[in-house]
Amino acid sequence: MKQYRYTLFDLDGTLTDSGEGITKSAQYALSKMGIREPDLSRLKPFVGPPLMDSFRQFYGMSEEEGEKAVRYYRERYESAGLFECQPYPGIPELLAELHERGMNPVVASSKPEYFVRKILEHFHLDPYFTEAVGPGLDERHPTKKDIICEVFRRCGIREDERKETVMIGDRRYDIEGARSTGIDSIGVYYGFAEPGELEKAGATCIADTVKDLSDILLKLRER
Repeated sequence: MKQYRYTLFDLDGTLTDSGEGITKSAQYALSKMGIREPDLSRLKPFVGPPLMDSFRQFYGMSEEEGEKAVRYYRERYESAGLFECQPYPGIPELLAELHERGMNPVVASSKPEYFVRKILEHFHLDPYFTEAVGPGLDERHPTKKDIICEVFRRCGIREDERKETVMIGDRRYDIEGARSTGIDSIGVYYGFAEPGELEKAGATCIADTVKDLSDILLKLRER
């Protein structure tokens, strides 16, 4: 049996169902770039990865074009999209229990930290978290590995404590970030992952529902 001392959470697609705000803001940014995309379902891959990566990968933008698209995205996201989301049912209760057990929930997100903190405060989740880490609002685009390493720094997680640390997320970027920093990972399929994505990335455990995630973390059983 294993009890984790630090539980790192992705935000979008893991703690909150944020598809509406992200896809509508991506749609807005694309329209400002002269690209019409009426089908919001085609923009679901924007949930999770860094925005710059998505604009470049899915729409072939140059770095300069991608930076402009990110600015347009944030134009709508900050004014409307930020709170077009909801915590998944059962997540507040899970976080309260982890906090009570001293399992130190931490947010490790690719979303700018400024937005992360506003969302946590809006939904009254912030008291449960030891720390919330994300990139700044500048043009720097850190990887999930960079974000996790910043969590280590801020929380004072030593190398020998990494075996007591787990990254929880709904996309391969979360799982790959965990593997590259030598920590366990739990891939969740109630978010935005494609079928098989999390297994292929090498997740330590898989949770199909929030209840599954609670079972893994709180019943302390390994799969």
